[in-house]
Amino acid sequence: MKHSTRTRFTLGMIFLFIIISVLAVFSGFYLNRLSSKTSAILKENYLSVVYAREMSEGLMSINQEISTSFLAKRIPDTLKIANELMRIKSSLESEKKNITEPGEDKLVSGIEANYFEYRDSLQIFVKSSNSATGLLYLLNKSVNLYQQLSILSQMNGKALEVKTDDAKAFSHSALTKMTIMATLCFLIGMSFTFSFASYYNRRFFRLYHGLKEIVATDFDHRLFFDGNDEFHEISLVVNEMADSLKNYKQKMSVTLQKESLKGVTTGDLEELKNMLFRLRTTEEQAAALISKFEKK
Repeated sequence: MKHSTRTRFTLGMIFLFIIISVLAVFSGFYLNRLSSKTSAILKENYLSVVYAREMSEGLMSINQEISTSFLAKRIPDTLKIANELMRIKSSLESEKKNITEPGEDKLVSGIEANYFEYRDSLQIFVKSSNSATGLLYLLNKSVNLYQQLSILSQMNGKALEVKTDDAKAFSHSALTKMTIMATLCFLIGMSFTFSFASYYNRRFFRLYHGLKEIVATDFDHRLFFDGNDEFHEISLVVNEMADSLKNYKQKMSVTLQKESLKGVTTGDLEELKNMLFRLRTTEEQAAALISKFEKK
């Protein structure tokens, strides 16, 4: 099968492009995996920790308000309490949609049940005469609820650490694999580039020096190239040219020998001039071909 120099060069560029593409695909794969792991950490466990903290802050704010109002013997700020209850309820609903760890669903169900009991008892306390017994009951309920929120925060905080360590290990592993892959691709690319360039440098060198030998009147010199590319075709043309020059040279030598034995006629001179002209033209073509390769 015939492969031209341009075709070989194009195939070589395609091969290098494939190497670069393989490296880019693997890089994108590992970066996407790492991004997914970090996104899961932020989306799941970190948000659960935030929800638990918001519910705890709301609970502490309500307890502070009812304790202060009891000591000051005033009516609690119902608007503030209602806002904090809404805040706790909103965080609780968000947490119910963000269950990620084993046992977290049962814990959230327990928090929700205790929250409803605490809310109902709080409403009764606000409407009553703010008795000490009611305050102690609310504080006990809030302690149980706060302990559950602490467990929820610790559960997701521990999972956050584990997943962060897993992401670090994966990033280290991905970096090692990508380093190995990049090194292999680099070595393959360099090896291919060197062999590709060496192959054509050798052929250009042989062609260039072969033409110089022929121009230097070494008409017995021949070019031989393996394959069916342009170099092989050029070598056939150059060898044919060298054969023609050799024949012209032999004819001229025979003619000169004969003319040394007999007088030279006008026709013989014209034939000799034509032969010298063809020889000069052939040499000029060879010189032009050499000049073209030197420019390349």
